[in-house]
Amino acid sequence: MSDTSPTKVIDAMLADLGDWRGEALSRLRALVKEADPDVVEELKWQKASTPDGVPVWSDAGIVCTGEVYKEHVKVTFAKGALLEDPHGLFNASLDGNLRRAIDVRESGRLDEEAFKELVRAAVALNRATGRRR
Repeated sequence: MSDTSPTKVIDAMLADLGDWRGEALSRLRALVKEADPDVVEELKWQKASTPDGVPVWSDAGIVCTGEVYKEHVKVTFAKGALLEDPHGLFNASLDGNLRRAIDVRESGRLDEEAFKELVRAAVALNRATGRRR
């Protein structure tokens, strides 16, 4: 990866997808930023399968990550198991000790307000634990 900012690399990644997955991750990204205007976009875990890395949104620690797969877009909340999910958005990685994820499929709908509530709760948890990036 070059010295291009993570935001520009993520913009390019989304544009390169050119299908519903790019649109879905773009919308999820916008919702994260709406829920937490102070969120920092980063790229982590560069490897052969993800040469640019994985989009990560952080505020006092990782809030969530966004990954694109063939059949779905996955948003993983780093401390999702510690969050209340009254709207039942978490539908993946439910057996993990710490993480929880939301798999968004092409035909699926996401409660955007409930998603933003989860983001805000994740940020509040990060800030409460005092951990910094």
